[in-house]
This record gives sequence, C-alpha cells and structure tokens, in this order.
Amino acid sequence: MMKLYKILFFNSMLIGTLIAISSYSWLGMWMGLEINLLSIIPLMNSSKNSLSSEASLKYFITQTLASLILLLSIILMLISSEFITPMMNLTFETLLNSALLTKLGAAPFHFWFPEVMEGLNWINCTILLTWQKIAPMILLMNSQIQTKFLSIIIILSLVVSTIMSINQISLRKILAFSSINHIAWMLSALMTSFSIWMLYLTVYFIITANLTLIFNYGKMFFISQIPSFINQNKSIKLSLMMNFLSLGGLPPFLGFLPKWFTINWMIYSSFFLLSLILIIMTLIMLFVYIRILMTSLIFSYSEPKLNLPSINLLIAFLINFLTISSLISCTFLFNFL
Repeated sequence: MMKLYKILFFNSMLIGTLIAISSYSWLGMWMGLEINLLSIIPLMNSSKNSLSSEASLKYFITQTLASLILLLSIILMLISSEFITPMMNLTFETLLNSALLTKLGAAPFHFWFPEVMEGLNWINCTILLTWQKIAPMILLMNSQIQTKFLSIIIILSLVVSTIMSINQISLRKILAFSSINHIAWMLSALMTSFSIWMLYLTVYFIITANLTLIFNYGKMFFISQIPSFINQNKSIKLSLMMNFLSLGGLPPFLGFLPKWFTINWMIYSSFFLLSLILIIMTLIMLFVYIRILMTSLIFSYSEPKLNLPSINLLIAFLINFLTISSLISCTFLFNFL
C-alpha cells in the first residue's frame, strides 16, 4: 500500500510541472520546476535501500545546480537593457537553454542520468523517463533557442547514447541511454512542429510504461535475467519483444509512427543531414534492443511444468493494445493529418 506522504508528494510533483508549463513568467516557471524537484526527492528516497538514497542525492545536487544556472540566466536577461549587446543576450539565452537541457538529461549534460537511474526502482525510473521530461521540453519551446546550438545537442545526444549503450548489461542504463536517444528525436520534432512533438512524447510514454511494467513485474534489472523469466509465459515474451522493437521504431509497430512524422517534417524544413544522422543512429540503437532479446529469439526454451503466477490477461491485453498497431493504422493517421 502506498504511504500517505508519497501520495501527497506525487500530487505535489504533478502540480509543480503544471505550474512550470502554464506560467507566464520565467520566475514562475523556475518556481514550478523547484516544486517539482522538491516533491520527487522523497518519492525516490528509501530507508531500505542505500542505492536509492545515493541516487536521490545525485539527482538533487545536479538539478539544484541546473536551477541555479537557470535562475542566474533569467536574472541576467531581466536586468539586461540597451547597454547589453545582442551577443551577450545570446550568451544568456544559451546559458538558460543549457540549464534546461541539463534538467532534461540531453548530452553533453547527461552525466547524471544513467547513474541516477541505476539506483532507482522501476516505478521511479518510469517517472524519471516520462513525466520529468515534460516541463524542461515545454520551457525549451518557450525560449528562443538557436537552430545550430540545438542541432549540435541533437547530434551529441545521438552519438553518446548509441556508443554508450552498446556494451551495457544493466536494463536501467540501457533505458537511460535509450531515453537520451529519444530526447534527440523529441528535440528534432520540437524544431518543426508542436503537434508532432506531442505525438512523439505520448507514444514514447506508452512504450516506456509498458516496458517498465514488465520489468517491474518480473523484477528484472539485467539482460541475463530476461530469458529465464520471459520464457515462462509466451504472452510476456511477445509483449516484451514487440515493445522493444516498437521503441526502436521498427515500421510495423507504433513507435515508427512519430519517427515517420518527424523525418517527414524535417525533410520539409530542409534538415537533410540531421535527418540522415537520426536514421543511422536509430538503426544502431535497434541493434542494441535486438541484442537484449537475442537469446530468447534464437534459443528454444521449454516452458516450466510448475504453475507459476501469470500476468492477468486483461493487463496483458491493455499493455499490448497500442503496441500491436499495424502500419495500416499509421497510414490512415498519416492521411488524415
């Protein structure tokens, strides 16, 4: 049963994000981010697990540093007058955007993200991977971000996430680097269209929630734990495989739809080279996802004879309903938009 204080801080975390994205001033946005930060720390912290305490401390220090840089850049922009040159104003905006990208976990400001993820349970990982992206993304949208600066961040996020995820054995770190890869895609969508960014964020939330739900159910934290668990139940095996392939953006699945839209609109906006880099790096990430499933795909396992607790069929259906979306539904949606 969830403790009362956790319900209180969870609601406070939601309110903090809503204050940040609905505020008219930068100071109001900063205040919303601070409420969100101070609310998530008690949710992360656990007296039974020293790793979660360490992770929450790392998260708090990093986010506080980013908040200080954000507040400094806001104050510098507010006091800037006709005596401030346009070049200095551009420096203040870059400082502000760097602080928001640090809060988001985009490369090269990603140093805290995998380390914090490694110390959390799957429920807190889900919050960090999904809800905590909303406020910094919308604040980035409100700021006057330079296209060249954003392009450099996107390329760095793609390269770092791809290279760093190849030799990982921890599922939490793989999902963290996968998240950095998807941040690059979301920032690319942000450059072209708000509606496509919303679609990408929603689809990413669904797929990530599906994966973390399965991992939490099976108490899986490393790649070596996957085959022994998912071969107990064929529906879970199918579910995990489809969600991973959907996360990689393989065409028959739902994860392909927002990537299709993003590439389409980036080509319309003449970001040809960036589109090519996005596609190539995503193919390498798809290799990383297939490597996780490789043992279950190519080896034949017999199901155990013991009656093991199985996942509810209704829950399994709800998990996979949106993931098992064929290319036909994508085509219909593409025609109507």
